Amino acid sequence: MSVFEKRPAEPQSALAEAAGLRWLREASTAVVEVVHADASSISTRRVQSVAPNPKDARTAGVELARIHAAGAHAYGCPPPGWEGPNYIGTQEQSCIPEASWTSFYVRQRVLPFVRAAKDRGNLGSSANIERACALIQQSPELEPKAPARIHGDLWAGNLMFGAQGPKFIDPAAHGGHPLTDLAMLELFGAPYSEEIWRGYQEHCDAEVLDASLIPIHQLHPVAVHAVTHGRAYGEHLEELAQATIALLKG
Repeated sequence: MSVFEKRPAEPQSALAEAAGLRWLREASTAVVEVVHADASSISTRRVQSVAPNPKDARTAGVELARIHAAGAHAYGCPPPGWEGPNYIGTQEQSCIPEASWTSFYVRQRVLPFVRAAKDRGNLGSSANIERACALIQQSPELEPKAPARIHGDLWAGNLMFGAQGPKFIDPAAHGGHPLTDLAMLELFGAPYSEEIWRGYQEHCDAEVLDASLIPIHQLHPVAVHAVTHGRAYGEHLEELAQATIALLKG
């Protein structure tokens, strides 16, 4: 068996990733298989990459819907049994269970990275972002019916097209809103994204697919990038905040 080994620098990141992969894989074999993990490294079954194609993109949408439908016990909950730190990429983030998605999203996903981006000089005024966050918390209609089991870091690079079909890798898995994963795929341009949406739509509650709400769900990943990748993402974050305000005030 051919394996891929990774040695992340962040403390216990390998174990956190392994816990997330195993949790997601309970719902779908389209999640890469963990072979071994310890405090310093994680090994997964190697994926033989192939060119992206519409058929596998649609399958990815179907499998993502199945993962989401497997559910979680609360918004923000980590994979069961995992009590260590949680990460998105190199950045640590909270995973404290909450009853409300809007509260969890604002307090644990958006505002901590907004503050960090300001501290690094990558974001000017945060007034509009804070206003957008306040509106999110005042909008009960944004709450999904129940917590979904989400990947949490589903940019295009974490959806591989393999010889045996699509494979999801490198999650920041937690209980969340299903549109969050779809919004991140849109943010960073997943190939054949329209086919991913079609496959997802075949196996999901139609109300999840309100594409008009995508800017709200992109606040978190763009805030993370404003911390790690500079001022251009701070400017993008401001644009998303303005779009969110327009959505929720309209």
